[in-house]
Amino acid sequence: MIGKLKGLIDEYADSYVIIDVGGVGYEVYCSNQTLQSLPSVGEAATVLIETHVREDQIKLFGFATALERDWFRLLTTVQGVGQKVALAILSTLKISELTSAIALQDKTMVARSPGVGPKVAQRIVSELKDKTPSLAATDGAVANLQAEIDAVGAPKAMAEAVSALSNLGYSQVQAGAAVATIIKREGEGLGTAALIRHALKELSQ
Repeated sequence: MIGKLKGLIDEYADSYVIIDVGGVGYEVYCSNQTLQSLPSVGEAATVLIETHVREDQIKLFGFATALERDWFRLLTTVQGVGQKVALAILSTLKISELTSAIALQDKTMVARSPGVGPKVAQRIVSELKDKTPSLAATDGAVANLQAEIDAVGAPKAMAEAVSALSNLGYSQVQAGAAVATIIKREGEGLGTAALIRHALKELSQ
């Protein structure tokens, strides 16, 4: 199986890139985030590869980082999430956003991705909740958020407050960490509005 390709960027398309390795052009399907991280046509690039073999085709999926590849593998373990949907999720959400959405059981955030309906989004956040900490550990900020959420749980008001703060321009990691801090300090009795108000004060410090 192909695990990595190193060659020259030959051509870009909407969902894939062709990488010329010793005169052979490999068609590699990537998330938007990976495509945007690659250099211009004619320049050298290295991508990690996940190879999928079927009776009628061999398809290569490329990733800029091992973490994104690990998430791709994890997402495709969920029923209803194929390679195309997994790439759509990784194209729509940053790794930190996906991690915190799963930790917060925020299926609405996951459902923003094309091809992901409410039922599939629910399966993703439910089935992956116990599988994400090992991946989150590679990102210090996300690991801290995961620990804070695990300590206080993820009540509905918390998810709503994080969503509202994200709409105000804060990242999922910033919003989740602030709200988790407030719940640990004030308890779980606060409603959504109070959580938002306290979290905004926390974020402004």
